[in-house]
Amino acid sequence: MVFLFAKRMAVAIVCAVALINSAVAAEKVYRLKLAETWPSNFPIFGDATKNMAAMAAKMSNGRLKITIDSKNKHKAALGIFDMVRSGQYDMGHSASYYWKGKVPETLYFTSMPFGMTAPEQYGWFYQGGGMELMDRLYSKYNMLSFPGGNTGNQMGGWFKKEINSIADLQGLKMRIPGFAGEIFAKVGAKPTNIPPGELYTALERNTIDALEWVGPSLDLRMGFHKIAPYYYTGWHEPATELQFLVNKKSWNKLPADLQEILRVAMRTAAYDMYIHSYHASSENWAQIEKDYPNIKVKTFPKSVMSAMKKANAQLLVEAAAKSPFAKEVQDSQAAYMKKARAWTNISDKAYLNSVTSK
Repeated sequence: MVFLFAKRMAVAIVCAVALINSAVAAEKVYRLKLAETWPSNFPIFGDATKNMAAMAAKMSNGRLKITIDSKNKHKAALGIFDMVRSGQYDMGHSASYYWKGKVPETLYFTSMPFGMTAPEQYGWFYQGGGMELMDRLYSKYNMLSFPGGNTGNQMGGWFKKEINSIADLQGLKMRIPGFAGEIFAKVGAKPTNIPPGELYTALERNTIDALEWVGPSLDLRMGFHKIAPYYYTGWHEPATELQFLVNKKSWNKLPADLQEILRVAMRTAAYDMYIHSYHASSENWAQIEKDYPNIKVKTFPKSVMSAMKKANAQLLVEAAAKSPFAKEVQDSQAAYMKKARAWTNISDKAYLNSVTSK
């Protein structure tokens, strides 16, 4: 009897310890550090990271805590790729085309000139194979990548002088990243990439002659219109998707439920940013029309657009020849856009044409 009692007590103690250990494990707090390209308190883009971190903390009941370092702290606005890859940071928030010099194929996951609109691009990411392609690429660099917020259609940029022909682009110094920068170089301009916090100063000091940033949602507060009054409509970034990057080792350390919470928080914050950006552009566009009549809204001449489309086509062929993966992504995007655009034309475009026709 004594032996049986002792055995039962031992079993009870083991079970109790197991329950205690389980409870302790369940309450373990996981802490991640995120580096973002944006300056401190940068609206819309910076809001996306804050919203994501807040949602992750709330949904996990405080078990997942994410701290955010802006570029003011880490001092490497365009170095997010390397910092997350190396494990210096667990996460990052930036735009893939900022590191096309390191891995050219990454730029396809931000935006492509003459490409998909935001709804079309989201369809490609989540239903058309885009996420799988992005995962294949980033996994080579010890990272996962997730859509991190869309600006929608961006404006074509601020110019100090009017663009009347392709000759006006010869030697023009312009801040413009991604594939669009390569197109500008192809037609004779001199593109460069400058972090967001340095754009106004570069324009003011004539380091650059023109720049593109986002659109009314963020451009108006930057004051570009005080220096460059010509504001051109877009063609180069019809749907600019930012990216959340996650170091693979950091991801694998998270329990399955926290991985899913983080995934949902990133996806929700990304869509929230798209809504926020669209709303802010609507509000600021109304302000531009009312308070800044000297801003001259222009569309690039047909001759300029034709030259840029030709350069775009040539560059796509060159990129595909250099990288089978680039060709695979190009083919995937082209096939999906063909299918999605047919519906866009018969739905949104047909609706807008019918209700605005005179």
